[in-house]
Amino acid sequence: MKALCIQADGSLLWSDVPEPELRGDFDVLIDVKAAAVNRADLMQRAGIYAPPPEWPTWPGLECAGVVLKAPAGGRFKEGDSVCALLGGGGYAERVAVPEGMCMPLPKGFSFEQATALPEVYATAYLNLRIVGEIQRGETFFINGGEGGLGVACIQLAKHCFGAKVVAQVASDENGAFCKSLGADVVSNRFKDDLVKTLEANPPNVAIDPVGGPLMGKCIATMPYRGRWISLASMAGPETTLDVNLLWRKNLRVIGSTLRSRTSAEKAQILAGLVRDAWPLFESGAIAPVIHAVVPMREAAEAHRIMQAGENRGKLVLKV
Repeated sequence: MKALCIQADGSLLWSDVPEPELRGDFDVLIDVKAAAVNRADLMQRAGIYAPPPEWPTWPGLECAGVVLKAPAGGRFKEGDSVCALLGGGGYAERVAVPEGMCMPLPKGFSFEQATALPEVYATAYLNLRIVGEIQRGETFFINGGEGGLGVACIQLAKHCFGAKVVAQVASDENGAFCKSLGADVVSNRFKDDLVKTLEANPPNVAIDPVGGPLMGKCIATMPYRGRWISLASMAGPETTLDVNLLWRKNLRVIGSTLRSRTSAEKAQILAGLVRDAWPLFESGAIAPVIHAVVPMREAAEAHRIMQAGENRGKLVLKV
């Protein structure tokens, strides 16, 4: 089969690779129709985010397609349409994945829509509900509201968990976009003072893939028992934090990743996501936002768009 492999110079090449091997009695083989781009794919190309050893070396953390093989007596059968969360390998014609990491397509969804769900909505659900323990009526902050993860976080925080939502964005246009999704307050990173915005809207839960020098000042705005969840450090790995605030306010600063969790853990996360969010997708209350659909072989252009921060919502690759 073919897969989009990372070359020594970091470029991508549509290459011949071995067929996927089913790793036991509970794996599903998927004929991939679409995959989606995540920032982890860019990090993997840069050589700083290797896939877990049991997964393929080519990128791709989510896909949608048709089941070619399924466990006897399992949840899925040959011919079913599914989307799946992967540890890697989605940029390919076929992929093998544990059955628990597959989900049915929401009713009425295309493969392109469905492939935009597993990674960002599972990440949002994990960190809002399980790690952040968000409660109805609390205030939630997302740093980077216009990206794929930001969209998922805004939608779930507002429509699934009943939170007030504050989002930092890169432009006034992106702020209007985030408000259309459910954000109550937006802060333009180039025009507004984020610390003042958070002082006026103290977040009980924050999801932050940005980090950097401003992170410590933002954490200081949190109320008693606030939970600040760090996913990445796009603005740099260093900040200054008054650690006295941690015990004075009983704050939690938490590092969290989805990719490093076991397949069993991921299966539990996805089961909760389907239970709580699929009815919202099927009713039209929320929907994934897709910035562009491009051919799989043109993934480098999708990566460029993400690297430049030009996208609102997800970038999808069509096989």
